[in-house]
Amino acid sequence: MQQRALASTGRLISAVGLGTWQLGADWGSVDEADATAVLAASVDAGVTFFDTADVYGDGRSEAIIGRFLANQGQKAVTVATKMGRRQEQLPENYTLDNFRQWTERSRRNLGVDTLDLVQLHCPPSAVISDDDTYALLDTLVEAGAIAAYGVSVETCDQAMNAIAHPGVTNVQIIVNPFRLKPLDEVLPAALAAGVAIFARVPLASGLLSGKYTSGTSFAPNDHRSYNRDGSAFDKGETFSGVDYETGLAAASELAGALPEGVSLPAATIAWIASQPGVTSVIPGARNEKQARSNAEAVSLIASTDVDLSRFDAAVHAVYDARLRAQIHPQW
Repeated sequence: MQQRALASTGRLISAVGLGTWQLGADWGSVDEADATAVLAASVDAGVTFFDTADVYGDGRSEAIIGRFLANQGQKAVTVATKMGRRQEQLPENYTLDNFRQWTERSRRNLGVDTLDLVQLHCPPSAVISDDDTYALLDTLVEAGAIAAYGVSVETCDQAMNAIAHPGVTNVQIIVNPFRLKPLDEVLPAALAAGVAIFARVPLASGLLSGKYTSGTSFAPNDHRSYNRDGSAFDKGETFSGVDYETGLAAASELAGALPEGVSLPAATIAWIASQPGVTSVIPGARNEKQARSNAEAVSLIASTDVDLSRFDAAVHAVYDARLRAQIHPQW
């Protein structure tokens, strides 16, 4: 597993991390023993980076991670959490008092005195552009509540604004074969500024797993059932905002561009991790097998089993033909 610098923090994190939204039971029920097994399998495979949030299962994801790491005996994993969705996402709610309350809750859940990294959880654009936001975050750093901070964003414009603020350690943004716009400006700008990029939703909520069909159904409490139109939160978080049937066709075409024995999810994770400017790809995993497969995918970057440049050409061709007109203007 490649270990990459987390901006200027002095930390190294794995090129493939673990997203833990699903461990909060927001993608259907997840037993804690199964969730712990996913964490253990990831660490065994070389993963040193977990991404979570205070609202994943109302803190359940954080708490499971905290208990797991406490039982590890030593902490070799960097944990990034997020804050800002425990109240209505209005600029006036992004106050120092709320920041303190939210981070204190996350510290309790994770069982730590200082949070490794806290990201604002897709806040309004006005919050991202306000210099006072970062002054408040600096106050938390000075108080020892957090070690570093970043911003999780929905749009490329938000990402560019966050990157321009010198205290920002990372920007988290959706990057995958269905979401290529960040490759245009965001990744080069982050690389130039020394800001880490965490690529979330790398498999487009599973559309790029190659396992779904028109008849696939999801649990009622799974956002892939209730948020396809964006009625609960930004629709770009569900299937990357791609129409389900269009996504199935695009995924099938991409899978057909790969040599026998190379899976679409593995190639996708490796392709994202190989993009200049990406520090870590953070796929989720619901079981140990998925966790190991996701982590092992990074080996394809240096493998002769797949030509990532050829896959890159297929990614751009499929995007231009099927998705660009729909997706590029939105995020």
